[in-house]
Amino acid sequence: MALEQDKNLRELIRKAALLNAVSHDGKAQAGAMIGKVLGERQDLRSNVKELSIVINSIVNEVNSYSLTEQKTIVEQNWPETQKKEKPEEKKLSTLPNADKYKQIVTRFSPNPDCVLHLGSARAIILSHEYARMYNGKFILRFEDTDPKIKKPALEFYENIRQELKWLNIQVDEEYIQSDRLPLYYEYVEKLVKLNAAYVCECKQQDFHKTALSRQACPCRNINTTKQLERWDKMLKDQYTEGQAVVRVKTELEHPNPAVRDWPALRIIDTKKYPHPRTGSKYTLWPLYNLAAGIDDYLMGMTHIIRGKEHYTNMIRQKYMYQALGWQYPQAIHYGRLKITDAFLSKSKIITGIKEGTYTGYDDPRLGTFAALRKRGVTPEAIKKMIIDVGTKANDVTLSWENIYAYNRKILDTKSNRYFFVSDPIELRVNNIPKTFTSKLPLHPEKPENGFREYTITPDKEKNEATFWVSKKDVTTMEPGKIVRFMELFNIEITKINKQSTIDAVEPKLVTVEAKYSSEAYEDVRKIKAPLMQWIPKDTEFPCEIILQNAQIITGFAESESKKLKPDTHIQFERFGFARVDKVNEKLTVYYTHK
Repeated sequence: MALEQDKNLRELIRKAALLNAVSHDGKAQAGAMIGKVLGERQDLRSNVKELSIVINSIVNEVNSYSLTEQKTIVEQNWPETQKKEKPEEKKLSTLPNADKYKQIVTRFSPNPDCVLHLGSARAIILSHEYARMYNGKFILRFEDTDPKIKKPALEFYENIRQELKWLNIQVDEEYIQSDRLPLYYEYVEKLVKLNAAYVCECKQQDFHKTALSRQACPCRNINTTKQLERWDKMLKDQYTEGQAVVRVKTELEHPNPAVRDWPALRIIDTKKYPHPRTGSKYTLWPLYNLAAGIDDYLMGMTHIIRGKEHYTNMIRQKYMYQALGWQYPQAIHYGRLKITDAFLSKSKIITGIKEGTYTGYDDPRLGTFAALRKRGVTPEAIKKMIIDVGTKANDVTLSWENIYAYNRKILDTKSNRYFFVSDPIELRVNNIPKTFTSKLPLHPEKPENGFREYTITPDKEKNEATFWVSKKDVTTMEPGKIVRFMELFNIEITKINKQSTIDAVEPKLVTVEAKYSSEAYEDVRKIKAPLMQWIPKDTEFPCEIILQNAQIITGFAESESKKLKPDTHIQFERFGFARVDKVNEKLTVYYTHK
């Protein structure tokens, strides 16, 4: 018997192909079938070539079905295969020396100079999840001590709080560094008295020369009494911007010039560069290592989780800690996380919005949390991705497809299905023999979600009905082509109507005519007839889909989508997932991904 005629073999291959397809977004892989089949039919090992031909034929047939139809067939015939235990989720590794502390304390410390984006996700999620893992404390600390270069803006304080809520981040305590300036002054004075810091009046370029030559600047060895006098002058605003800076003493021989006597506090002309919260009240502003180092100790930080670019900052801060008799927290420095094609530059985002390049911080082209939320990327997906990446020290490069893979698993379980036809074309079907009712499940695996039901009643005189279909589905068709209207009936294309225009090279497709062929899907499965979405004419609901690149696709959605609510996740069949933004005279959605 030829393998092509072996019904048992064909059924074995068909089952394997369908199971493979539903596990790979509707596309079975022929190469995966050979080993599976030979495992059960070892007698075919000498006839692999002919077996491959049969497998390829059946795989092509299975891949012509929609994913919904594939899942329905599998559930009807082999339901036991779908009851698999969920794989164990990845968990975070344990924190180093966690048992040394009564309570684990972590923090996220943004500069409120812009909205949050994917580049912040690792610090936020790892710090928060570790605090929760150990029943500890998670602190939000706004580091807003640069009113000149990285100037904070009032809108971003609350914006950051709201975006953390969207990420399901629970903040236990909040601090704002611009409220704590007098406290930083107290510790600067302590460091000066301990001869661990000094007021430097050198010009910046002169200091750099001495530091590079491993020499002390003239200000370093001035006695403590004189240093305190200089410090008092700073407090009384008797210096102007650039005339003096406080430096923390380190080893002059340290191999990294950036560590040598690092700057801790400087003067900023806040009449010229007012702070959005304190105005021109203060002129002495701490740099990152002073403010963050002091706060990490006073707030009881046990574990600092941050990028490896901060490793040098740890070295700098340890000189201050040693002078004050403090124990430095556990520091975990993870590698850089790069997401290809994700636009994450704060300065370019702000400039782009001011110049009108972007519509706002939620423009779909951006990698901000606001944009991701608007497009339908879930906080659960971001969290799962970051936990899987973990705290590894090596650099990691991810793509949008990695994010979409996490998000797809979440959306697939909760997104109801609807039809959408882009660039709609009228298709008239005649010779329809009766009234048809199509009962379409809102979700193929959740009958409890309900159905969308459409009744197609043909015109009594001509036995015809008119539908909207997508132009791309009929552009390559020709008379005689058999097509399957999904979950309805089969049609045969009879005429393609085109209209010539003066300015067009090719005639414009206007309408399509077809005739009823049959009802059963089995009638067209063997010939691999293409599947087509449809919307009955006069039931259509105008719809626009805003893509990731901000381009807009227009068309019609089915009438049931009028019931949708904003912020609902849906899936347009054979198009992709989307998030509903508005439902008024038309449906407006943001495209998420396939």
